[in-house]
Amino acid sequence: MTFSNILFEKKNAIAYVTVNRPKVLNALNMATMEELRAAFHDIKNDVSVRVVIFTGTGEKAFIAGADIAELAKHDAVKGKEYTHRGQSVLNLIENLGKPVIACINGFALGGGCEIAMACTMRLASENAKLGQPEVKLGIIPGYGGTQRLPRLVGKGIAMQLVLAGEMITAQEAHRIGLVNEVTAPAELIPRAEAIAHKIIANAPLAVQYAMEAVNKGLAGAARRKTRRKGPRRSWKSGKPNLKDDELLIAASLQTGF
Repeated sequence: MTFSNILFEKKNAIAYVTVNRPKVLNALNMATMEELRAAFHDIKNDVSVRVVIFTGTGEKAFIAGADIAELAKHDAVKGKEYTHRGQSVLNLIENLGKPVIACINGFALGGGCEIAMACTMRLASENAKLGQPEVKLGIIPGYGGTQRLPRLVGKGIAMQLVLAGEMITAQEAHRIGLVNEVTAPAELIPRAEAIAHKIIANAPLAVQYAMEAVNKGLAGAARRKTRRKGPRRSWKSGKPNLKDDELLIAASLQTGF
């Protein structure tokens, strides 16, 4: 497959996946998401690849969020379909069976922060900024941010980040446990490669099943604590009890977890 929005290469048992849309700060549109799906399916089926390093082109942005121009074209029904397609890509990354190291080299906002959280671990450069600003657009995080963020940083801090919609620095992200390490920009990829080589030195099946055990344990704990709920429905009509189009869009973007 020829890629237009990402860069993809493999060497020394490491696959390098780079979102390559620098003119829009590597924003995610559906074409990019489908290319990521294809790349990660290739990685999943390639036994020679042991670890993935995932980043964005340039030093300004890892992924600055969703492509707002594309998102604005969707009504509630299309928005729900769009979100579920994106969620499936993040689920593929999270359950790849191979470690994925996110190298956050600038802005990681909205869907960018969410895709980083789907990775096995996160390294950030000193200039990185992270956040979930969706509420400022009248929607909620749609790619699993409401589920993965509290698992990483705890409910209270996750609520603050989601409801205030503010960005935090790499240093603050490290303090609260959102990223594993903070490095100088020039050391970001080399540090990820150093971690990758330590992982590659270990038994492949042990790595795979250790990751699976952790992921299933966290998912099981979350399911035991919560019940999935949909939009409230009016008593008479059976239709969603929503006040306006913005709330309908927000409801449609609820995660499928």
